[in-house]
This record gives sequence, structure tokens and C-alpha cells, in this order.
Amino acid sequence: THGDKAARADLETRLTGLLAGGSSRAAKEYACRKLSIIGTAASVPQLAALLGDKDNSHMARFALERMPAAEAAAALRDAAATAQGDLRIGILGSLGKRRDAASVPLLVAALAGDPKTAVVAAASLGMIQSPEAVQALATIDVVSGSPLAAAALDARLACAEAFLRQGKRADAAAIYQALAKAAEGKPAAKAIAVAATRGLVACADSSTAL
Repeated sequence: THGDKAARADLETRLTGLLAGGSSRAAKEYACRKLSIIGTAASVPQLAALLGDKDNSHMARFALERMPAAEAAAALRDAAATAQGDLRIGILGSLGKRRDAASVPLLVAALAGDPKTAVVAAASLGMIQSPEAVQALATIDVVSGSPLAAAALDARLACAEAFLRQGKRADAAAIYQALAKAAEGKPAAKAIAVAATRGLVACADSSTAL
């Protein structure tokens, strides 16, 4: 259907039809894979209906993560507000993969949840890399040794490295300086101090590889 708008719309409708009713799990997975390539806002409601289904949520998220339609991100945010347990954790991860800046308040709230949820929320904030996401990550203690601390450290380093690649050396340096300060005088945080120092050197010399 490449180059044929009408044929592609018809194909999307047929694939979306597989998501309902008594279609097999394999059929729904197949449809989700194809919709991840050609799906538009028209197929979002049917994909969103699968987000609470433990057997099909993963593949529905697979499609919604990759669809450029803003409605796809909105559907994931809406589902995250009501989903529970691993299904919610998966949805929070998908919002990070979409780099959905509008989901930052939702992810910040999730930092106060159970440890597994908080870790995924921190990782997603590290993928979004908006000023609000960076600010939220800066409130997490990175030297405590907890799983959340490790996730927040990785997320903040990811943000700094991305900023440096984008030429935003001042923003990257601010993160590295904050990490260096957090590790100062704490022998157990030597690895953090080394990473921060290495990053600051890279900020001083844009030709230095991270």
C-alpha cells in the first residue's frame, strides 16, 4: 500500500478489526506489529482498549510507542492513570520511549510509588530529558545505593550525555557538577565522582568522546 493513501487506510481498518472480539492472540500480535508501521490516530482507540489486557498489553504498547500520532501518547497517559502493577509499569516505560514530555508530572508522581515503579519512572524521565524531567531527577539521592538511586544516576548521566551531543555543554556540565557535589567526601560514591569528572572534562573539550 506504499504511496496509496486509500489502500493504506483500508488496510489499517482491516488490521484494527483483528484487535477486537475472538481473534487469536497471535492474530492480535500480528496486527499490532503492522499497526506500529502504518497506524494512525484512527487505530488508537482499539489499541488503547488492549492496554489493560495482560495477554495483549505489551504488543498494544509496542504499536503505540512507535506511532507518531499525539493520540497514541494521550492513550498511554490515560491508561497509566488506571492500570495497576506490571501493566502500569510497562505503560510508564512506553511513555519514556516516546519521550513524551507531557507525561513528566505522571512520572514524577510515580517516583513515590513502589520501588519497581519508581525505577521505571526514573528511567523514563531520563529518556524524556526535558528541563522538568532533569529537575525531577535532581531531587533523587543518587548515592544511597538503592535501586532508585542507581536508576536516577543512570538517567541523569543519560541526560548529560545527550545534552553534550546536542552541543548543550552548559546543561550537561550542570548535571555533572551536581553529581560531583553529591559524591564529594563519600568513598562509596567514588564511581559517581569519576563519572562526573569524566563528564566535566568532556564538557570542557567538545572533541572528547564520552
